[in-house]
Amino acid sequence: MSALRLLSSAGRRAPKALSLGRRGYAEVADKIKLSLVLPHQAIFTSADVVQVNLSAATGDMGILANHVPSIEPLRPGVVEVIEGANGSKKWFVSGGFATVHPGNTLTINAVEAAPLEDFSPERL
Repeated sequence: MSALRLLSSAGRRAPKALSLGRRGYAEVADKIKLSLVLPHQAIFTSADVVQVNLSAATGDMGILANHVPSIEPLRPGVVEVIEGANGSKKWFVSGGFATVHPGNTLTINAVEAAPLEDFSPERL
């Protein structure tokens, strides 16, 4: 218990120059650089994506610009890429990983993926 008090008091006394900058909220003008890739090909790359919605193992999530860097395992589900005025594109992804890098970059590595418009009751 005393070690925790010591660390918290040291943290309060640390020079402000050593503290990390605060994260802000995504601005409308901020865009994400997205790469959606399979082991054998790149399906989609863009430097001006507004939002990406995906099915993470911990639950559905939306990724905007200035998202905290993280790695999320993906479960089978839909990845939706919102490009702003151009509408959105959707793919069914069998699984993989989504990696949010600093600098508004998102990489989605999927095992298999297909455009959602390829699925229809007739084809199934």
